[in-house]
Amino acid sequence: MSALTERDRGRAAGQGRFAVSYAAIKRGSLWLLTASSFLVLVEPAPYEIAFLVVLLVFAVTGIRFSPRLLPLALLLLAFNLGGFFSLIPWMSDSDAVRFMAVSVYLMITAVTLAAIMAEDAFGRLETLLKGYLFAAWCASLAAIAGYFDIAGTGETFTLYGRASGTFKDPNVLGPYLVVPIIFVLQNILIGRCGLMRGLFLLSVPIAALFLTFSRGGWGNLAASALLMVSLTFLTASSAAGRARIVALTLAAFGLLTVALLVALSFENIRSVFEIRASLVQDYDGGVTGRFGNQLRSIPMLLEEPNGFGPLRFRWIFQQADPHNVYVNAFASYGWLGGFSWLALMASTAYAGWWLVFQRTPTQKHAIVLWSVLFVTILQGVQIDTDHWRHVYLMLGLVWGLAAQAKMQRVTAQRPNAGHQEHRA
Repeated sequence: MSALTERDRGRAAGQGRFAVSYAAIKRGSLWLLTASSFLVLVEPAPYEIAFLVVLLVFAVTGIRFSPRLLPLALLLLAFNLGGFFSLIPWMSDSDAVRFMAVSVYLMITAVTLAAIMAEDAFGRLETLLKGYLFAAWCASLAAIAGYFDIAGTGETFTLYGRASGTFKDPNVLGPYLVVPIIFVLQNILIGRCGLMRGLFLLSVPIAALFLTFSRGGWGNLAASALLMVSLTFLTASSAAGRARIVALTLAAFGLLTVALLVALSFENIRSVFEIRASLVQDYDGGVTGRFGNQLRSIPMLLEEPNGFGPLRFRWIFQQADPHNVYVNAFASYGWLGGFSWLALMASTAYAGWWLVFQRTPTQKHAIVLWSVLFVTILQGVQIDTDHWRHVYLMLGLVWGLAAQAKMQRVTAQRPNAGHQEHRA
């Protein structure tokens, strides 16, 4: 509807042809953004350059900032201000300065992506997610090639015997692949994608995610899929639709079980799986393990309003990062940043749960994004997610969709309110 409105305004001004061109250019830049997100082995990553293109295109052709996005912008700003205060004693540390520069950049991406949802939300979301699916295939093919050392790619595309592909860490590649997998899976469930085509699109990303042997990635996929299926079922418009969802979900579970059994029939895969499938690894337990370090840091952080400083946690606890985004928020961004992050996650949860039950043209997309983002918010207790590009992508899109849905709801209620006032 919003795309038609944009086109109609252009035609009314005698410039309809240019309005359509602008819309195509905007969508093209958004596709490039997510399509380029698969390569992060180099710095700056292509995603950073593509975002500058998006920023330029939307700055020239027009971008709206809804007042409903102020909580997102202000909380991210406070989060980063806390980081800058924490950075002051460590300004000579180039890694710490770079860390904060990345944080600011990610803040800008989230707010910008939220703002672009003001118009043509359905078309732009489809474009972003299709670009993301393309990127997932690129990263996954590299990961699979690396794991099996095809053409000598094992040294570049693996880490510690696990598939990392074009990412620096298999524990980031795994969760990164979840969004497009859930997107395609939902399209199969609701009939927007044929079963055979959908299984083909899922095959490579799922195989790559499995070969990352990332417990966080596996758990993220399982929980996100369960939440997406539940929300899609609850919001289905017909009994036939709900029956299709149940039948295809059971079939998918069966196929996944068979695929897992086949994969585990290979000794080299089974041996790594048996180690990684354990909930607690050797480096997790103990006083100096991951969880022990987190617990020991809490009393120290209660005495440090400015935190330890960006990236200083690793210097205090034997070169180990917090592996907990909430602990890291207080450690790297101080009390201001820590409480701002907590407030941002709480307000995002409120906006996201409200959004998925709104009957809008983008409801299905919102369910996909929120299913993964909500699980990722919970997963923050197990890994540092504050510098994951795809987290800020989801964060911006969920807030943008929520702002648009609230605006549409207010607009829809205005005539009724006026009619009631006239009758009174």
